Amino acid sequence: MTPLVDLTGKRGLVIGIANEHSIAAGCAEAFARCGARLAATYLDEKAKDWVQPVVDQLGVEWTAPCDVRIPGELEALFGQVQERWGGLDFLLHSIAFAPKEDLHGRVVDSSAQGFSTAMDVSCHSFLRMAKLAEPLMATGGCLLCVTFYGSERVVEHYNLMGPVKAALESATRYVAAELGAKAIRAHAISPGPIATRAASGIDRFDELLDRAAAQVPAGKLVDVSDVGALAAFLVSDAAKRITGTIIPVDNGQHLFA
Repeated sequence: MTPLVDLTGKRGLVIGIANEHSIAAGCAEAFARCGARLAATYLDEKAKDWVQPVVDQLGVEWTAPCDVRIPGELEALFGQVQERWGGLDFLLHSIAFAPKEDLHGRVVDSSAQGFSTAMDVSCHSFLRMAKLAEPLMATGGCLLCVTFYGSERVVEHYNLMGPVKAALESATRYVAAELGAKAIRAHAISPGPIATRAASGIDRFDELLDRAAAQVPAGKLVDVSDVGALAAFLVSDAAKRITGTIIPVDNGQHLFA
C-alpha cells in the first residue's frame, strides 16, 4: 500500500534555509524523506556557505539566490522553476526580517521605513510568491508560510513582528480563498519558539524559550522536525481538502493565556 504521506515526484521550492537548525531545513528534510524533489534558495553568496552542506545532505536538486529585497531576483527564481521543472507542486516561505532598531523597540516607536521593510520581506513576499507560483501549479498545489503566536497576543520582546505576522496570517486566508478554485491551497504553520538563527534576533529570546518550556503541558519545546512533519502532511494529497488554516505545532502552548 502507498504511504498516506507520499510526496514521490512532487516538486517543492524551499525558501528560507539559513543553516541546519532552520525551520526551513527541518521541513526540507521531511519533504525529502517523503520522496519530494526539492529546490532551495540562499540569501546571498555569503549565506550559501551555510546552506550548501544542508542541501547537499538532503539531495536537493538545485539552488538559487533569493533576496526578495532585490528587484527581479524573485522573478528570476520562478523563471528557473519554469525552465528546470515546468511546474511546481508546493512552496515553503520561511523568511522574516525587521531592522534591529525597530524590532528591539516599542511597536509605537517603529519607523515607517522599518515597518514597511518588515512587512515587505515577511508578509508581502508571500503574496508575490503565490502570484508567481499560480501559473506553475496548473493541477493544483500548496503554499506554506511560517507564523508565530505573537500574532494573536502580546509576546514580550516580539514587538514589531507581532503585527507583521498577523498580516501574514490574514494574507494566507485570502490566498487560500482566491486560489482555491485552481486547487491551490495555503496554510500558515505556527510553531512554538525554536532556537533558530532568525529567532536569535529577538531581544532576550532565551527568556521566551524558558517561559514556553514551563508553560506547555508536556514540558518540552518543539523542534524543527516537528514542524517538518506537519509541513509534509499539509503539502501531501492526504491534506487535499484542507486549506486556509493557521495550525499551531507548539506542544499545546496555544491552550494557555
